[in-house]
Amino acid sequence: MSHAVVSREEWLEARRALLLKEKAHTRARDTLNAERLALPWVKLDKPYAFDTDSGRKTLGDLFDGRSQLMVYHFMFGPDWEAGCEGCSFMADHFDGTLPHLNHHDVTLVAVSRAPLPKIQAYKRRMGWTFPWVSAHDSDFNRDFHVSFTPEALAGETIDYNFTNLPAAQGHDELPGLSAFYRDADGQVFHTYSSYARGPEEMLGTLMILDRAPLGRNEDATMHFVRRHDEYEDAAPKPACCGGAAA
Repeated sequence: MSHAVVSREEWLEARRALLLKEKAHTRARDTLNAERLALPWVKLDKPYAFDTDSGRKTLGDLFDGRSQLMVYHFMFGPDWEAGCEGCSFMADHFDGTLPHLNHHDVTLVAVSRAPLPKIQAYKRRMGWTFPWVSAHDSDFNRDFHVSFTPEALAGETIDYNFTNLPAAQGHDELPGLSAFYRDADGQVFHTYSSYARGPEEMLGTLMILDRAPLGRNEDATMHFVRRHDEYEDAAPKPACCGGAAA
């Protein structure tokens, strides 16, 4: 790889110029975060129920006594043999953050349409401990525009990422992140959702790579990512979801 090689003084000049842009980016992110917090909320009246490790639970129950709930819509369909590679990459970042989130009044839960026994088996394989529940017989993931029926995919467009995505670019399951608030009276509000590359900043590995000498070094978005037990020094296993793009 060809790259400019300069003196320390020239490097410092270039680095200081970049630092000004990095600071501007940080301030712009702070402004964006404030605007995100200022979004209006939607009260949820529809009952949702999920299969969990400790029995059937409502959406309100998933808060686990806290006021804030973050739901990662994990791509794992009822007929899939394994969870999506990209979602598995995301999930590898969850367990370490749980104590910090929980002690800051936030619960993080993954939700998939795969039946609970499949989720539990895959979770054991991956060695994860974060809460992961099944919306197998619920409208939850469809209502939040991350799961799509064959009829929807046979049409011209699907509603994904707040736009009409060509159905040919869709899949029965797509990724997303949704946020909810539960008040003292038990009312639940939908406060935020993000799709496609929206939750990318949660991927600490990518944030580290962005600062590495060769960056993400990818031919397409996260093309290098495998399930953590499927890299070259692990026994190969078949990929899920037919190579669906996230």
